Amino acid sequence: MPAGRSRAIPWATVMAGSLITIIPVVATIPLLPPFGFVMLLAWRLLARFAFKPWAAAPLGFFDDLVSGQPLGSAVLMWSLAFVAIDMIEQRLAFRDYWQDWLIAGGLIAACILVGRFIAVPVGAHVDTILIAQIAVTILMFPLAARIVAAIQNKRGAE
Repeated sequence: MPAGRSRAIPWATVMAGSLITIIPVVATIPLLPPFGFVMLLAWRLLARFAFKPWAAAPLGFFDDLVSGQPLGSAVLMWSLAFVAIDMIEQRLAFRDYWQDWLIAGGLIAACILVGRFIAVPVGAHVDTILIAQIAVTILMFPLAARIVAAIQNKRGAE
């Protein structure tokens, strides 16, 4: 696979994850996880050098454009997630799968909660729905990790 296309695959998968939110789904409660953010975390935690440190900002901007969140919210939260992962990597010499899942779970919960305070008035009663959305999103991380691992194996094989 050409080097340019190989470098574009992580960007394309995160953008495809963000585009999932524009698929019309009829639901009584909004439990659709932020797939773009989950894919970004999976790439960052499993393939450390797939993204440059600044990559979270333009990917977050794209997510803001397609998801309907206030412009700049994903830019801020995704960039802070990259900074948090960098700080954790400085402390931990080695990580295993469970630690990656714990890191991703904490960042997912923080991102969804901060997004709630940015996008929804404080008086709105959405807390139980948010807990369910956080749980569903954290449980989606292993699927995203498998997708990233499969893509990494395919990229490395060619």
